[in-house]
Amino acid sequence: MDFEEFNSPEWPLLSQVSRPSRYAGSEWRPYPKADWDNAKLRICLAFPDVYEIGMSYYGFQIIEAFITAMNRSYLADRAYCVWPDMEGLMRSHDAVLYSVEHKKPVKDFDVLAFTLPHEASYTNILTILSLSGLPLKGSDRDNDSPIVIAGGYGAYVPEVLSEFVDVFCVGEAEALLPELLPVLEGTKGMSRAERLKECASVKGCYVPLCYDGRTIERQITHELFTLDSMIVPSVNIVHDRAAVELFRGCSRGCRFCQAGMVNRPVRERPVDDAAKSIRSILASTGWEEVGLLSLASCDYSGITELIDAISGDLRAKLSLPSLRMDGFSVGLAERLEGLRSRHGSITFAPEAGTQRLRDVINKGINDEMITLCLKEIFSRGWERVKLYFMMGLPTETQEDLEAIAETAYRTLKLGRSMGRKRVTVSVSVSGFVPKAHTPFQWERQNTIAELREKGQYIKSLVHDRALSIAYHEPEQTFLEGVLSRGDRRTCGVILKAWETGARFDNWTEYFDLTRWLEAFSSCGLDPEEFTRERGEGESLAWDFVNVGVRKDFLLRERHKAYDGALTADCLSGCAGCGLGCIK
Repeated sequence: MDFEEFNSPEWPLLSQVSRPSRYAGSEWRPYPKADWDNAKLRICLAFPDVYEIGMSYYGFQIIEAFITAMNRSYLADRAYCVWPDMEGLMRSHDAVLYSVEHKKPVKDFDVLAFTLPHEASYTNILTILSLSGLPLKGSDRDNDSPIVIAGGYGAYVPEVLSEFVDVFCVGEAEALLPELLPVLEGTKGMSRAERLKECASVKGCYVPLCYDGRTIERQITHELFTLDSMIVPSVNIVHDRAAVELFRGCSRGCRFCQAGMVNRPVRERPVDDAAKSIRSILASTGWEEVGLLSLASCDYSGITELIDAISGDLRAKLSLPSLRMDGFSVGLAERLEGLRSRHGSITFAPEAGTQRLRDVINKGINDEMITLCLKEIFSRGWERVKLYFMMGLPTETQEDLEAIAETAYRTLKLGRSMGRKRVTVSVSVSGFVPKAHTPFQWERQNTIAELREKGQYIKSLVHDRALSIAYHEPEQTFLEGVLSRGDRRTCGVILKAWETGARFDNWTEYFDLTRWLEAFSSCGLDPEEFTRERGEGESLAWDFVNVGVRKDFLLRERHKAYDGALTADCLSGCAGCGLGCIK
């Protein structure tokens, strides 16, 4: 870092905070900085969590590189939420939030672009706005304020944040930004109202302050943007490795999975492009591991070909973020990670303990597949297994809960019978959250008391030291459920909770449900209004957002769930969701 260029008020405060490296910068970037004074449009990408989380978010790397490649006169920089200790110091010293690369106040950018990765980050959006010296509500901003845009999963249920965000980008950045950013550039100097009106004319953009009742269509790219390098942080981050996106979308159709629905259809990156990207990123960054990313990387049609193409000339470790419960996936894991993997753990997500409930959620695996997969694991030398399940799923019975513990015991017993004397099984159980734009968007969510009782019951069934069961805090699950199906009324709740200290609600040490319950009470709202079952004919707060998957398809899938009927993988035949397939 060139100290002469660092004029941020944050610098004198770093010695007083935990992990000052979060704010020090000193990154290696693969392309030169755009010139601040001559940039035609300045965009600050804002991630509503700390640096080490945000720098692990592959989407940020794509968006910054994409903007740079799209127009060299556009300047893209980044900002992250600060930890509460730094926030307190900044407020006591009247310091404002600066960008990472150019060390410019966030309020001086033309565009402030948030990504919305999960509901528990929403109060951090207000922290970033406040520390930037910007009005929290869009209606209070003037012509000199940057236009606040937002994209990501949260943009598919935009009313929850509609008072704070000027423009929601519904869809993929590669499809939206080439049209939206020139509009933002071309309207500079116009009044704020005029600029927002022009933004509202862009396909896929929802502008709450001038919404005219039209359906907002999700924008989809047909060609995935390819990275040839990545920004390398100087500090450890959560996913400290290179990454390449193999494909986007998912063909499996799990009925609980929002990502699998809203990212349709499947679009694969050609094997040659993926191999070239891997070689280029590793050569330019110095990373020794690369993650092969997608919702289900084992489903990449060219996975074996890709491994063959790069295994001969790379010494780097390759990793898959997700595995199916079959022998092919286990074989891939062993091939990618080698003998080292046998000393670690291997993770699968059966999601439900009984075959009946797995059919309800359309998981697409059966007991025989699970048994064969476990046999493959233990025959290849693994001794540590992690299993992920959900509780509170539609139609769930006590038998389904008991089957979670039974599956864990069966895994343990099988491993010991195959000579794995030190086998251990770790089970993680999370509460089911009905998500918008899925077949389960109409379902009732379990209460906090119900989820806690179920989690404790499952734990009570385990009496072997080699078997551990943990369940996610039901209070956090409850809040996620409220915000994931909220409407415009929840804006006031988010603001009130933030004003009373809500920060980093996905971090256990800072989450406090009491603040949120008091916020709901002060706004005259019952939070369980948002977790109740919805009528199939009821108008939903996100109905005006069309993600491409037809509502009648979602309803049909809901009915099939209650019948225990499966829907085949899209690769074996079109399920009729409305999107078809893009090859």
